[in-house]
Amino acid sequence: MSFRALIIALICLLPLAGRAAESPPHSSPRNVVSLVSDMDSVAPGGAYHLGVRFQLTPGWHIYFRNPGDAGLPPEPSWTLAEGMRVGEIAWPAPQRLSEGELVTFGYTGSPMLVVPASGPGPVRVHLDWLVCNNICVPEEADLALDVASGPAQPSGQAGLFAEAASHVPVAAPFAARISPQGQLAVTGLGSATPREALFVADAADMVAAAPEQNLRVIDDGFTLQLTPASAFKPDAPVSGVLLLTDAGGQPAALHITAQPGAVAAGTGLGQALLAALLGGLILNLMPCVFPVLAMKAMAILRLSDAGLGAARREGLAYAAGVIVSFTAIGAAVLVLRRAGLAVGWGFQFQSPIFVAGMAWLLFGVGLNLSGVFEVSARVAGAGQSLTLRGGAAGSFFAGALAVLVATPCTAPFMSVALAVALTASAPATLALFAALGVGLAAPALLLAAFPGLARGLPRPGRWMDVVKQALAFPVYGASAWLVWVLATQGGADGVMLGLAGLLMVGFVAWLLHLGGAWPRRAALLGVLMLPVLAVLLEVAPAGPAQSARGEAFSQARLAELRAAHTPVFIDMTAAWCVTCLVNERVALDRDEVRDAFARRHVVTLVGDWTRQDAQITAFLREQGRDGVPLYVYYPETGAAVVLPQVLTPGLVLDAVGS
Repeated sequence: MSFRALIIALICLLPLAGRAAESPPHSSPRNVVSLVSDMDSVAPGGAYHLGVRFQLTPGWHIYFRNPGDAGLPPEPSWTLAEGMRVGEIAWPAPQRLSEGELVTFGYTGSPMLVVPASGPGPVRVHLDWLVCNNICVPEEADLALDVASGPAQPSGQAGLFAEAASHVPVAAPFAARISPQGQLAVTGLGSATPREALFVADAADMVAAAPEQNLRVIDDGFTLQLTPASAFKPDAPVSGVLLLTDAGGQPAALHITAQPGAVAAGTGLGQALLAALLGGLILNLMPCVFPVLAMKAMAILRLSDAGLGAARREGLAYAAGVIVSFTAIGAAVLVLRRAGLAVGWGFQFQSPIFVAGMAWLLFGVGLNLSGVFEVSARVAGAGQSLTLRGGAAGSFFAGALAVLVATPCTAPFMSVALAVALTASAPATLALFAALGVGLAAPALLLAAFPGLARGLPRPGRWMDVVKQALAFPVYGASAWLVWVLATQGGADGVMLGLAGLLMVGFVAWLLHLGGAWPRRAALLGVLMLPVLAVLLEVAPAGPAQSARGEAFSQARLAELRAAHTPVFIDMTAAWCVTCLVNERVALDRDEVRDAFARRHVVTLVGDWTRQDAQITAFLREQGRDGVPLYVYYPETGAAVVLPQVLTPGLVLDAVGS
């Protein structure tokens, strides 16, 4: 043979060499099936993997080992050389498939059933399976390949096995129980709860496939109501795959074995609505709502000389502004999540544009309270003036502003309500947000129900002007705090642009005070400058982190510390979160807490969520939280401890065992 002929022969044999670890395929109009190996050669006794690879025609599917209401799983029968071994199939996580009135579990696309193997030699498998679309067709094939004896050499198909392994459920790191009535309880998650969950039993006829598995939140996890089938035994464990979707829409597949036992009652929608109502009511006492109290106080003082009808109208209008705004935030969260964005409670404060706009708006409100300018009919219909005008419209928009300013805070009971909202249907989620609004609006609703209470207030007089001017200062304070938030979001440039906006708002207020045609035109030009400043803020580089209490949070650092059995305190915070700042001053920055952390060698990881951060968002989702603050303590060993949103030194010391 000439050298040229040899080269041509080698080139022709290259495709065959690349397929040395894959059998000749079985082909039909419905699928292509082959046997593959992740090794071309292994030493005697050496371990490797074999896989039955399906390539299904679109619209066709095969079945999981528990096929559900109908179907049959693939059944391999192996013929091996002496000294060779194969193990059990590592079944990929199945899909839920609807076939008319029936529900089945199976696979579409290109699933691969992998088994562990050992030893070189010829491998033969006879395979029977059922492939279905509108009809089901039984198929069979005899597949064969040889695994050579020699030094371990990965095959060209090894990448298929890595992909297949990513679809196999991993062992769940938490406990599960199942009651005699079929209620499955998953615990040990802390406050982390999935948005959706489905349990697929390993064995057929253990759990009915079609009935809805109602998801309910409990203190340390969630429950699923399963429907026992003919093979279910109340005193026996049940194993299977738990298919989860977290609050951000990310799927996960975990393998669990639920032990028989009693299951505690979950948090139903009624309980969650009550928690939302209480959380909204307590939100009135949280520090982030203080700036709005000035406007609320002035509205109440005006009502002391009003008729009962006027008092009722303004109270209802304020409550409507609160409830409508809360519901709108809930709808926005639903829409943004459907679009694939990870957002949560207070998400709008992660935008420098929003923070700056709120700072400028509150500064304008303060100038009005100070008497720098009065709102005329010409400007009463737009922007900040909506919150300053009298009557029902002014009360409505004051309620809306109260909600926007309140969202940096998380009150007790709110976390339970928000955790349920993450797993509930869209109508239930909106109902929970509306219940939060009812709680925040409760004082105004009380006034609307009993308008005669307004007559017990002091009579109007000049003293109201003094009170009005004094109430401007907490509003100025809120504006200054928001500019400070910009220091984290946009650094020194952010502060400069924020202050430039305040200067522009003051200039516009002075022009309005002058009155006349040309000052109003000039004021309009000043207002148009604010969007330009806002756009510049959005592109300003982020400033330095505000907290110096610990290291910056990362999933990699947390995993490293946990592997070393080092106690870790997670502090999820944000510069715009007033509750976070109060907790820092009241509890975390106390000498006794710092000393306890030092004695126990606790490492603090601080997650600054002032601007959107994917790792922090993912961690919050894992804990079933929609916002900050979040405090989690990981001891050297054992389960994590989730602390309340409002801290005291005693709570922190108890958590770390000091």
